[in-house]
Amino acid sequence: MSLLDAFHLIRPWALLALPVIALLWWRIRPKPQAATQATTGLAPHLAEALATGASRRRRLYPIDGVAAALVLLTLAVSGPTWSRLPDPFQAETAPLVVVLKLTPSMTETDLSPTRLDRARFKILDLVARRAGAETALIAYAGSAHRVVPLTTDPGILTSFLNGLSPAVMPVDGDDPAAALSRATDELARAEAAGAILMVLDDMAPDAIPNIAAMDLPPITILAAAPDTVTLPQLDGLPGATVVRLSPDDSDLDRIERALVSAYRAAQSEDETQLWEDRGWWLAWPAALLVLIWFRRGWTMRWAALAVLATGLSTPQTARADGIADWFWTPDQQGRRAFEARDYDRAAALFEDPMWRALALFRDGQYEAAAEAYATLDSPEAAFGEGMARLRNRKYRAGVRAFEHALELRPDYPEAAQNLEVAQAIVALVESTQSQSDTGKETGIGADDVVMDNESGLGEQTEVERSGAGDGVQSAEEWMRSVDTDVSDFLATRFRIESAEAPE
Repeated sequence: MSLLDAFHLIRPWALLALPVIALLWWRIRPKPQAATQATTGLAPHLAEALATGASRRRRLYPIDGVAAALVLLTLAVSGPTWSRLPDPFQAETAPLVVVLKLTPSMTETDLSPTRLDRARFKILDLVARRAGAETALIAYAGSAHRVVPLTTDPGILTSFLNGLSPAVMPVDGDDPAAALSRATDELARAEAAGAILMVLDDMAPDAIPNIAAMDLPPITILAAAPDTVTLPQLDGLPGATVVRLSPDDSDLDRIERALVSAYRAAQSEDETQLWEDRGWWLAWPAALLVLIWFRRGWTMRWAALAVLATGLSTPQTARADGIADWFWTPDQQGRRAFEARDYDRAAALFEDPMWRALALFRDGQYEAAAEAYATLDSPEAAFGEGMARLRNRKYRAGVRAFEHALELRPDYPEAAQNLEVAQAIVALVESTQSQSDTGKETGIGADDVVMDNESGLGEQTEVERSGAGDGVQSAEEWMRSVDTDVSDFLATRFRIESAEAPE
């Protein structure tokens, strides 16, 4: 139903050709001819027997196929659509906040090894599927705490997720409403509308009315409990999709479909994004109708000449790279590879410089992407260059790129926002350089220290590594010796947050 609500035509004026096609079809199609021989004086059954060819009246004519193909092509030109083009600088799925229940019941072993472990495995598998998408993590029991903010780094999620257990929670109990409130606040920081995934084994019935009264984004509930446990209160939660944990990936497939649905719904409401033209789908049945022209007696010479003239009038680049070039242009092949997330191949196929730069950016080739964007003189290209520079940790170059984007388009809120972020990073780097110890006094023993000193702050120096066995640890050795128990860290942080929370 959401697709039907969003359906419209990008170029509805193209439908004006339909009456012309109908008139052409009516004028060319042969009309039934009246009998030329008088049958007066003959018995009706004899007149019917003497009338030759009356029973073999032709039902379909070449003009019928031509008219049908022209109608399909006209509908294709009108640009039917029901979805928008994705933002090239956002992930192709909705931001997700995972809300994980951490109560003693999650340590039950009716799901091997425990309910919590099975839930943790499913979350990790889902994060791996959502490569490049923003994901946050909220943990709750009697209180709710943000474990990880929205991030695209799966390594951060993995390390903190493995450190979660009921022992780190400072308050006993079960307060899903507080967790959903924190999840909603986290999604408010995202640039696109997102969704919430609650992973739990049960929910107290008295929490349902409080949750039903909240204004929440789409919620999917992954029930980490065996099938023998009935959960009627979850099924009664309005607006939520309940998915039972399964031994295979069917539960993850359902969750992904729900997330894609939420993403498309959010896209259709974004007025800043262009609509994606779906008219090319209608070209395939039109091509099948044109194939009928190969049959003897079905060729419309004037239509064949029109199609040939159209094809000759469109210049094409001669390529001989394979069978795919017979049917798709290089940019079309690049788009297919891009949608399949084969960004490296897409970058090699694209001839459009903007799409090629975007494919390099998605593939993590930030330096190459920045150079590709730098060859273009448009605010969008300057913005893309700035994003690539920031990802490549070239912050001052990113500042210059965003400033250039604002010169080309002063009313560019995304560029202005990212310029502020880049300038803040540069200020932090310069402040750190001017105040930090270079290693002369502490004797950390680095092999070589190289600082980005474009601003002229700080001190540049080279420090020779101390010889082996002198008792001085290198920076890497010192970091490895630090006790980094994530569970202890989270428990301490959650206790502090709970103590500082208002009553």
